[in-house]
Order: sequence, then structure tokens, then C-alpha cells
Amino acid sequence: MPRKPSIINVLTIAGSDSGGASGVQADLRTFSRFGLHGLSVMTAVTAQNLHEVVSVHCVPAREVECQLRALFSGFRIDGVKIGMLGSATNVAVVARVLRELRARNVVLDPVLASSSGSALLSARGLDVLRTQLIPLASVLTPNLPEAALLLKRTVTQADAANAARDLLALGARAVLLKGGHGRGAVVRDILVDAEGSRAFPHARLPLRARGTGCVLASAIACGLAMGQSPRRSITIAEQFLQRALRHSYAPTRDRIKVLDVFAKT
Repeated sequence: MPRKPSIINVLTIAGSDSGGASGVQADLRTFSRFGLHGLSVMTAVTAQNLHEVVSVHCVPAREVECQLRALFSGFRIDGVKIGMLGSATNVAVVARVLRELRARNVVLDPVLASSSGSALLSARGLDVLRTQLIPLASVLTPNLPEAALLLKRTVTQADAANAARDLLALGARAVLLKGGHGRGAVVRDILVDAEGSRAFPHARLPLRARGTGCVLASAIACGLAMGQSPRRSITIAEQFLQRALRHSYAPTRDRIKVLDVFAKT
């Protein structure tokens, strides 16, 4: 009998979104859409809806480490997506354990603030992320405000290519700087890696959506876990995100959209 293909396991290390639009919930839906088995390490429990974060309870670093070690001892981890970590101690323990266990195909989405502007990581946590976690990343996926915090300077759409190169110097093997926070009719994401740079332009859609960064980073992690190159994984993920955005839906009266990651056309 032919052997069944081995199961591909992808791990999300992120916070829980009680509104279901982002975080662990969005990551696991994305893994499922790619046909992969999703694993999760919960770093924080949030009380939020589609327009505000009401409260955040960080999971203690010891429990984060226990979750990580339990999963790495029981599964082959083919890819890792990192989102909200919530505290400096959580950033440090995730970096230490991933380094020790030689995690591969790591996609780091540096969630530093919520869509409504609430800070989700302290200045100390940002420093630890910059020096200890970014060097472990196969792909780093900040948006423009996150890039500004990481580089400690103003970053605009016009400066995106230079900023992406400066972020690459922090140690990640590739940087995808997302342009959704810019202005204009076109959203331009910029990829910079050892091969050079590439732009991913998309028409700006007339909608407000949650979870775009989580879905994009998770889709990249899926591509890497399946053996695709970073460039190919990013290309597939960009197309996947645009499809999910075009088919997004509004579960509440305020018309903020949730991405439909299961859309096929």
C-alpha cells in the first residue's frame, strides 16, 4: 500500500482574540484552510470585539514555556508563526526556547499595538524582541507603525524600501514591510531579502478589516512549512490575503470586516 503523506504541523504563538477576527483564532483557521494541522501556544487572553481591546491578561512566561516544550516534544514542528507575546518575559522565553530547540520556518508578526491603538508590548519587550527574537525569524512582517517602533524613527510609505533594508539588518532572513497604513489608492507591500527587493501592489479596498496581519503571516508560515521558498511563500500568502479580503464579511452592525479565509474564488 502507498504510504500516506506525513502530516504537516504549524504552530502559532499568539494571543487569543475573543472577537474571533485575529490572533490564535485567525491563525488556526488559516492553517486549516491550507490543509495543515494547527498547534497553538497561548500567550495572552484578551477581552475585545471588532473595534476595541477592553483588557489583556498575559499568560505567565512559565506556562508559555511549558506549552512550547510540550508541543516540541510531542510533534514535529514544520513552521512557526509568532504574533502577540504581551510581555518582555514572554518574548525572552519564546526566543530562548525556539533557539534551544532549533525551530525552523519562523514567521514573526511583531504585534506591538492593537488596531484601535492600544499598546500590546512594553518598551522593554520591544528591545528583547529586537535583539533576541528577530534574528530567529525566517520572515519578519511589520506594518509601517511597527517598523517605526522597531527602528526608533519615523517610517513612511516613501521610505518603506530603506526601512525594510534597515529591518533586515536586525537579523531576519527576509522582511515584508506592509503598506496598509499608508495612503493612496494602492497598498504596496515591500519584500527585501538577500536576493534584493520586490513590491506587492494591491488596490486599496473600501473597507475596514481585522486580522489581516495575522492571516498574512500565518499563510506565509504555511508555505514555508510545506517546503516553499520564502519568496514563493510570500507570493502565495499575498494572493491568499487579497482573496480573503474580497470575500470578508461583517458580523456586527458597525461594518468592520472579518476575513473569509475559506473563500475559494
